[in-house]
Amino acid sequence: MPVATPISARDEDLANVSFNAEGLVPAIVQEQGTGQVLMMAWMNSDSLRRTLETGRTWFWSRSRQEYWCKGETSGDRQFVREAFYDCDGDTLLLVVEQEGRGACHTGERSCFYRSFGAATE
Repeated sequence: MPVATPISARDEDLANVSFNAEGLVPAIVQEQGTGQVLMMAWMNSDSLRRTLETGRTWFWSRSRQEYWCKGETSGDRQFVREAFYDCDGDTLLLVVEQEGRGACHTGERSCFYRSFGAATE
C-alpha cells in the first residue's frame, strides 16, 4: 500500500507559481513509472499547500466551489512523489503513485482515453 510523503517546498518556489484571475493554476497529474498523463485539475494556493504538506493530491472544484482530495470517495487515491512548476510558473506537474483503478471518474485509468478521429464502436 502506498504511503503519503510530504514534499518540501521553499517559499520562493511557491511565490513563483502564477495563479490566474480566479486564483487557480492547472495541475497535470502524471503516473510515476509509466509517464502516462492521468488527469488535469485546478489548484488554488491552499490546495497546492495541502498537496505538498500531505503528500496526497488536493484540488479545487470550480463547479462545487470546494476542496477535494483525490480518491476520498472512490478509493482511487494519488500519492505525490514529485512536484514541479513550469518555466512561466503557470502550470504544475505532479508525479504520483496511483492507487486503485485509475484517475478518471468514468473508471478509466486516465482521463485522456479518447482520441480525435478514432473510429467509434
